Amino acid sequence: MKPSFLNQTRPPLVSMIQAATPEEAICLIVESLYDGADAFGIQLCWLKREYRTEETLRNIFGYCQNKPIYITSYRAKESAGMSDDECVELLLLGLKCGATLCDVMGDLYHPEKYELTFDEEAVAKQKALIDKIHGMGGEVLISSHVHTYFDEEQVLKYAEAQVERGADIPKIVSKADTEEEMMTGFKIITRLKNELGKPFLFLVGGSYSKLIRQLGPAFGTAMYLCLVNYRPGVAMVQPLLRSAKAIRDNMNF
Repeated sequence: MKPSFLNQTRPPLVSMIQAATPEEAICLIVESLYDGADAFGIQLCWLKREYRTEETLRNIFGYCQNKPIYITSYRAKESAGMSDDECVELLLLGLKCGATLCDVMGDLYHPEKYELTFDEEAVAKQKALIDKIHGMGGEVLISSHVHTYFDEEQVLKYAEAQVERGADIPKIVSKADTEEEMMTGFKIITRLKNELGKPFLFLVGGSYSKLIRQLGPAFGTAMYLCLVNYRPGVAMVQPLLRSAKAIRDNMNF
């Protein structure tokens, strides 16, 4: 069986790998292992298209030392201009090559401003894809990056819709630009923990994002999404792996 992201005894440290070439990805993976990564989030949408082959992905994944692999295939970076069907093909290739957790965009097959579609045809196609991923031995995360502040009810509605479609881990990324919005974020995490009945990811961007990123797992978020280092173009809202490890390892879960 593939290593799982589910039923973890404490939130894993997931090193997000954002690399254009296999060589860069491998360097980031090896560096992450030295800094204590428990799992990897390999963002296939960053990888240049000429490297998106079974041989190359298996080689990259082979450096992960059988730790769980989470993959994304968004409509961004090197995948800009690709159709949703092409993004799905890349996701399924990554699953075939050894990944476990597949990130299915919440607005897959029907792009929406807040990244969750309720179009019936698109939702039916999402459910069919999720069944296929499960049938291939994978796990599913459904993600919605809303790029604005969402209150408790809005986040809960999104999370419940994602679970209804078959998500093993729903993921909503909101925004906190005030202290009040940040504190609401912690309330949201507590409510999701008490009401959802699934592991989940609730994250925020914005000027008050740091504490939720660093302390969210202490309140119930399923994992830490980290970077092993900061480079031009990466999302520096994500904590450094070594910093998150120091926080996580000194908490009693």
